[in-house]
Amino acid sequence: MTETQTQTEKAFPFSFDTSELAALGKKRIEAFVNAQTELLDEIQETNRHWMDRFQSEANLASEYASKLSGVLTIPDAMAVSRDWATRYFQMLAEDGKHLADDTRKFMETGARLFSNGFERPAAAA
Repeated sequence: MTETQTQTEKAFPFSFDTSELAALGKKRIEAFVNAQTELLDEIQETNRHWMDRFQSEANLASEYASKLSGVLTIPDAMAVSRDWATRYFQMLAEDGKHLADDTRKFMETGARLFSNGFERPAAAA
């Protein structure tokens, strides 16, 4: 053994198998891309839900305005307003549940997304 080889072995006491390193890199990139794709799909699904929700709120407001313009007495106006408020608060309650579910899904997917980049490889047997 030459002196250069001995110094190199002391500085790097382990050897790298490039094929294992490439396979590990490929696996991590695939996991990262899969998690990103899943997160994007969840974002698109959530976007569709909230756009539908905004449309239903606009429809509710339009329906309320239409009904309110047709009433002739204060008790009728109060009944229309009460019905609108009941439906609106039901929608708000559903929004709260959906927001909590969306947040949970994003957190889970985000945790997988970021943890894949920092996983420690399994010890070689």
